[in-house]
Amino acid sequence: MKKPLAQQLNDLVEQIGTIIVGKRAQIEDCVICMLAGGHLLIEDVPGVGKTTLAHALAVSLGLRFSRTQFTADLMPSDLIGVSVYERSREAFVFHPGPVFAQVLLADEINRAGPKTQSALLEAMEEHQVSVEGETRPLPKPFFVIATQNPTDQLGTYPLPESQLDRFLMCITIGYPDEASERALLAGIDRREAIGRLGAVMTPADLMAAQQVVQQVHASAALLDYLQALIKATRSGAWFVEGLSPRAGIAVLRAAKARALLGERDYVAPDDVQAVLPQTIGHRLVPVAGAGRGRLEQVRAMIEAVPLP
Repeated sequence: MKKPLAQQLNDLVEQIGTIIVGKRAQIEDCVICMLAGGHLLIEDVPGVGKTTLAHALAVSLGLRFSRTQFTADLMPSDLIGVSVYERSREAFVFHPGPVFAQVLLADEINRAGPKTQSALLEAMEEHQVSVEGETRPLPKPFFVIATQNPTDQLGTYPLPESQLDRFLMCITIGYPDEASERALLAGIDRREAIGRLGAVMTPADLMAAQQVVQQVHASAALLDYLQALIKATRSGAWFVEGLSPRAGIAVLRAAKARALLGERDYVAPDDVQAVLPQTIGHRLVPVAGAGRGRLEQVRAMIEAVPLP
């Protein structure tokens, strides 16, 4: 007997929490991003579990997983695929690249050059790629989970604004607390633990849940509040440039997904406030003299915009 959706989602978060210990909020953000049908960027220092989190998420959802290590010499064809002439067939045969998966982990995406980074744009936005004049659809569902090292580290290339805008959410994992780190030190290897995981949901379950997200109700008052926040980003008081309409839609989708994760069929202002920093922080640049980072500036703006 199939479990109710709320139970499936809770089991999903709990199972990933056995791998990424003490980071429930970050795990929930990842689940929210996938429920909303968006791509995820994880930005943090090496070694805190970015790749492990992406792998555990894919396995727990029963999604076909592919990982590509982005390097300075990675070419677009290494990602998308290439046609190779086969004598036995006397024809060119297309060999798909790692992008033809349901979850593509673009590991250390900002270590690749701009040409390879831009090769992801069509795949992320259109869920298809164009190879040698032919358009090839990607599997459904399709997600890009990219990891990124801080841009002040050697050998990194900042992602262009156009590509950052394709990521629904950007999160950081951070160092574990002492109890969680002790559990990691005393436990089994994380890769071995992932190998023991089973699928909590199927790809069909996930796609059905995405349809439910679209049906979550957003009242007129809630939309007024969201528009007030968007207007505040464009006022020039907080950020150099404001949010685009596409970014506003992304915030609403993420808020609806959070409401569903909270077992509600309506969006509350708390949902908007909770997802706003992760959803818009990477799209905005604070005004000169703000004295705050992007996320801190978003939180300060939230405090300044009155609730409906």
